Amino acid sequence: MNINPSAPETDPAQWIERAAREHPLRPFLSTPSGRQISYAQLHEQSGRFAAALARLGVASGDRVAVRVDKSAEAVVLYIACLRAGAVFVPINVASSPNEVEYFLADAGPALVVVDPAESGALQAAGMRPGTDRIETLGAEGEGTLAQIAQQMGPNDSPSTTPDPRAPAAIIYTSGTTGRSKGAILTRGNLASNARALADTWCFTQDDVLLHALPLFHVHGLFVAINTVLASVASIVLLPRFSCDLILANLAHATVYMGVPTHYTRLLQERGLRRETTAHMRLFISGSAPLLPETHHAFLQRTGHRILERYGLTETLMNASNPYEGMRVPGSVGLPLPGVLVRVRGANGEMVAAGADTIGTLEVKGPNVCAGYWRDEQKTRSEFTADGWFKTGDLARIDRDGYVYIVGRAKDLVISGGYNVYPKEVESELDSVRGVLESAVFGVPHPDLGEGVTAAVVLERGAALSEAQLIDLVRPRLARYKVPKRIVLVEELPRNAMGKIQKSVLRARYAPLYGGA
Repeated sequence: MNINPSAPETDPAQWIERAAREHPLRPFLSTPSGRQISYAQLHEQSGRFAAALARLGVASGDRVAVRVDKSAEAVVLYIACLRAGAVFVPINVASSPNEVEYFLADAGPALVVVDPAESGALQAAGMRPGTDRIETLGAEGEGTLAQIAQQMGPNDSPSTTPDPRAPAAIIYTSGTTGRSKGAILTRGNLASNARALADTWCFTQDDVLLHALPLFHVHGLFVAINTVLASVASIVLLPRFSCDLILANLAHATVYMGVPTHYTRLLQERGLRRETTAHMRLFISGSAPLLPETHHAFLQRTGHRILERYGLTETLMNASNPYEGMRVPGSVGLPLPGVLVRVRGANGEMVAAGADTIGTLEVKGPNVCAGYWRDEQKTRSEFTADGWFKTGDLARIDRDGYVYIVGRAKDLVISGGYNVYPKEVESELDSVRGVLESAVFGVPHPDLGEGVTAAVVLERGAALSEAQLIDLVRPRLARYKVPKRIVLVEELPRNAMGKIQKSVLRARYAPLYGGA
């Protein structure tokens, strides 16, 4: 397995120890329902949960699979796993029973934690070889795991010797090209990345993060929570994203992290204006490309320039636009401190910064995962011989070092022998008045191999036909890039993090040209 040692960094578990000792009364987490947790209370409660894990037989290095609703208790359990040396394995609550069974069989957890209402339904999937026990944890603190934790003393937490190379979490990829694979993130990965982000984004103890992301993905779990822990800042934890919840709680925050869909939906709300965002310090976007049109519209409405960053499940965050300096719409910014990036051309050559050539982006640094759980072959295939991780993203780097992601390699459309980069066509479609968003993809074509195809969502009240859209973009694109067909849809298929699922579109419209 490709182990990627981290540079020396303070361990995440030690951040809680230090914060509880030096800032015991500082708020760590609050909820709209009135729940309040200080850093001293976080230390005590996570210690009780860590002791409960030990009582249940969870040892350092054991996996703990967690499939519960987002809550303060879920956050405390994650931190308890860090303190106990357990490997946290979050599972999306929207996963199907078949997917859950696969995750549990693959991870082989010593403990499975689920919502109290689901323990019976998942018992068959959970009680299998390598899975010793199922406990429950509810959003209001109910459940068998919480009951065991309440019985433990505040000093019963097991002591562990932090090792930056030790696994801290296994995060399963979205699995768009086959079965999901578990990326092994080490304690050093988490610590180095959180430190880099806290420094890059100028986080301080005065910051309050408005948290509207899910807790089963690196964005909401590690980027958000670990950056707050590293800077002894605070969190307002929302149960989910909704425009009403965001606007009602903005006054209590200084930083917001979201995905592009959050911003496009907020822009449709009258309550989003300069007055309601005047006290905010920073708006961050990631997990999917942010359209330049969204960037400009948000700036016009609020006076804030959204800061776009770039990361992956396997690497955490790789690049970010600067806090102070030029935030370039359409770019994911500069490599984070300690992170190296390079572009490899189609023939294996290295592409120099400033060149117009697009290639596959590769990354190296203390943020890159140790490999894939129980899959040596996948680990070998995703790393180069000299230890760089192949992101699978098509990119270019300008002469100033700014990285531009133009799409996924698997989403590249080859039509009539020509390479068509979807983002280029999407940018032209999205600039048409009346278009809310678009997704460009290839489907089998009897003559061209693949036909350039687009799914388009129109703004409310817009009346544009397929023929009109094609006529409007035709003068701005090379002939081979012009979509052969444009389908008008109510919404684009997305995963839980807001990423458009082009694999779904390719499957749905495969028969469009009679080539499938």
